Amino acid sequence: MGQQKKFTAESVGPKIKRFLKPILRRARLRVSPHITEPEARFKDFENPELVVNFTGPDVDLLLENRAELLLALEHLTMEMLRMAPEEHALLVFDANDYRMLRIEELRLSALAAAEKVKASGQPFRFSPMTSRERRILHLAVRDVPEVRSESAGVGPHRGVVIYPAHMPSLPEPPSPAPVRRRRR
Repeated sequence: MGQQKKFTAESVGPKIKRFLKPILRRARLRVSPHITEPEARFKDFENPELVVNFTGPDVDLLLENRAELLLALEHLTMEMLRMAPEEHALLVFDANDYRMLRIEELRLSALAAAEKVKASGQPFRFSPMTSRERRILHLAVRDVPEVRSESAGVGPHRGVVIYPAHMPSLPEPPSPAPVRRRRR
């Protein structure tokens, strides 16, 4: 018998819909959330208990800027549900198979970077990304001989560096200075 799910469409689906409905209405976004309990999608990368999939004429707005709005809605919903950080992988927001395509894009990028590192002997640093995306990169290269990966940076500036297996880690680059706005 499998392990009991903590989050089900029946237990939290209505809460999610009640939370999202006024936000989507106020934002005038013509999208509808559909909550499902999926089969395992990407065995090693992502196995959520719930997927909130959006459909409707404004789906493209959710996916602009690397799905910034979709991910923000996901984050706010997790906060509303008071999900612990270790539970965040159990809930996924998606639209137009964005997540599946992004996982494949990250996986291929990690493998290409690993080949580049093996050929050049130099580390490769990815741009900052979310913890979920960093995990995909780490898992993609974990069985690639001659390279290793580690996360580097702090907070929103955290990314992945792929190193030749024998090379020590590079020192952390300085964090960008906060942007100061001029008073008018």
